[in-house]
Parts: sequence; C-alpha cells; structure tokens
Amino acid sequence: MVTSQPQPEPPPQGHLREHFHRQLAELQDTVLEMTSMVDRAIERSLSALVNRDVPLAEAVIKEDRLVNEIGYRIQNQCVELLARQSPLAGDLRLVVSVSALATELERMADHAEGNAKIVVMMQNEPLVKPLVDIPIMAEKARAMMNKAIQAFLDKDLDAAHEVDADDDEVDTLYDLIYGDLIQVMVNDPSKIEAATRLLWVAHNLERIGDRATNIAERTVYTVTGQLPQMDVSSY
Repeated sequence: MVTSQPQPEPPPQGHLREHFHRQLAELQDTVLEMTSMVDRAIERSLSALVNRDVPLAEAVIKEDRLVNEIGYRIQNQCVELLARQSPLAGDLRLVVSVSALATELERMADHAEGNAKIVVMMQNEPLVKPLVDIPIMAEKARAMMNKAIQAFLDKDLDAAHEVDADDDEVDTLYDLIYGDLIQVMVNDPSKIEAATRLLWVAHNLERIGDRATNIAERTVYTVTGQLPQMDVSSY
C-alpha cells in the first residue's frame, strides 16, 4: 500500500518577508560596491588624461571587466528575487529598478573605459586645449552619479530632482568645451584629429551625467510608481 509522505509546512509569511528584505539589503550593498568601482574608473581615467599616464589608462581598461561581472551578478540576483519571491507593488519596482541601475552603472564604466582608450590613442600627443573645463565636468558627473545612487537608496525625491539641475551644469560645460574645440579646428585644421579626441572625452562625461539623471528618475519611479521621461538616447 502506497502512503503519501507528509509535506513540510511552508515557512511563516513573516519569515519570508524578513528573508526577502535581507536579500534586498544585500543587493543594495552590492550596488554601492559597484558605484564605488565606477567612480574610481571615472576618476582614474581623468587622472590618466591629465597626467598622460598610459599605464593607468590601460589599468582602467583592464578593470572594466570587473565592473561588468558585478553588474551581471546584480542582474542575476534581481532575476532570482523576482522568480522566488514574486514581489508586488513597491518591492517589485525596487527590484526592477536595481536591475536598471546596474545597467546604467555598467555603461558609465564603459564611458570611463572609452576615455582611457582615448588616452592610449593620444600617447604623448600635445593637447590642443588646456584641461580646465574637462576636469570640472568630470567632477560634476561623478558627484551626480553618487548623489543619484544615494537618493535611490534613501528614496529621497528631493535629492533625485536636484540631479536634473546638476545635469544642466554638465550640459553647459559640454557646450562650452564643444564650442572651444570647434574653434580650435577652424583656426588650425591640422589639429582636427587631436581636438576630436578631446570632444570624445567630453561627450563621454556628458553621457555619464545623462545616466545619473536616469538613475535619479528611477528613484521617482520606485517611490511613486510614475516613470518620468528618461533619456532614451543613452540606450
């Protein structure tokens, strides 16, 4: 005679929720770790440009793989949470947004890697313009990224909205750099290639600012359920 085995009782609902929120906390810690890595990549790529440090630039390029790996880990953890926990409402938006953040951070690291590759291309090539505005732009972009991530973790809508205003400053700097470099090309066509490289650097920094804005808008979505108009050109 075949008898059915008693089925284990499911864990209490409160225990499941506690475990879920502990996993969320661990996930957000990993986001902070990734943010620190990206911030370091941006800072080091700019330092490599200012100091014409090719070995440092090559190190940034090599370490981009580590950023990609942690990004994949975050996204896999998000998929696992969605599959196992089936979160609803605010928790669902949070998990989906964390996955989106990982993508934004990974692409910010790609922009830093792109600037490092430009340093390698330039080697000891003379600069066509003093590096005054580009370092300022880089610092503002880094600050935007860190503010956007902290606003997301704190669910701080006011700070998230501030990131939009900060992006206006980055865009203004980009327009200034763009205008100066175009004028360099007009005045001396032999400098077009070198000036174009610096334009790429400024463009990458402007993209980092745009992605920080996307992260800030994810904060608005997570808290309110409303997704503002995001910069689709960065995808």
